Amino acid sequence: MNIERHPALPILGRALLSALFLISGLSKLAAPAATKAYIVSAGLPLPDLAYLVAVAVEVGLGALLLVGYRTRLVAGLMALFTLATAFAFHAHLGDANQQVHFLKNFAITGGLLEITAWGAGAWSLDALRSRRSAIA
Repeated sequence: MNIERHPALPILGRALLSALFLISGLSKLAAPAATKAYIVSAGLPLPDLAYLVAVAVEVGLGALLLVGYRTRLVAGLMALFTLATAFAFHAHLGDANQQVHFLKNFAITGGLLEITAWGAGAWSLDALRSRRSAIA
């Protein structure tokens, strides 16, 4: 399949990945105390800072991924965050549910690394910026 013939595929992929982060981040904004308690229960230090980082990544970077702005950098940062959360929250591989979440985070990381490698695609702010700078 030639990606140039299917320019909607990259934005569809970005939308599907970013939806997970945006919904998760908005739920953290709606329940900060519960989120911080979960962070503490995982044994992580500085729950207030961890909460702010999680919200910034999930809402802020999730929105940037959706619109395709600085996509390679954004996807790379999100991949690191997703991999870190796999080990911080889901590394209890003896628990089948946690194992699924761990592997899900690995799969999401893989998708984000693909975006890091290939970029945002034709329907993105990155592509718009590139076209404008080529004209100038």
